Amino acid sequence: MKILGIDPALRTTGFGIIQSQGQRLSYIASGTIETGSSQIPVPDRIATLYSGIREVVETYQPDLVSMEQVFLNVNPRSTLLLGQARGAAIAALVATGIPLLEFSALEIKKSIVGTGCAKKEQVQEMVRRLLSMKKITGTDASDALAAAICAAHQHEMKSKLQNLAQSAKIRR
Repeated sequence: MKILGIDPALRTTGFGIIQSQGQRLSYIASGTIETGSSQIPVPDRIATLYSGIREVVETYQPDLVSMEQVFLNVNPRSTLLLGQARGAAIAALVATGIPLLEFSALEIKKSIVGTGCAKKEQVQEMVRRLLSMKKITGTDASDALAAAICAAHQHEMKSKLQNLAQSAKIRR
């Protein structure tokens, strides 16, 4: 299963693609979608983000997408801009019909590092190790890969639980 992780933001959106085969995870690609400076009108930046997400999906053909849920920021304007970026990404994904899973930052950190209080550097290092990468990616791409890994872990666990439930049904 190919999983696309997205770390949405209006200026720089990270993306990461992994392959999940059972418990084995492998790195495919990662990068960022840059929408330009704050001098560019927000609608233009949203259009850039939308088309960038569509291009990533067309290029890598993922089976599943994982994205971090929006969090409340101290600055209401920042929260609103993040929400608009997430909306553009979700609209681009919904149009493709690919299933989308959303996780809180806490869930992602816990899945990758084992604690929801992990620092960015810890997440980056664990992403590098889990995907057997030689070097650490930037924080935006690393966060996107972490979202993809979280989805892979959840999918694997769900499969195991379904198999156990099926086994229990058969034994009755």
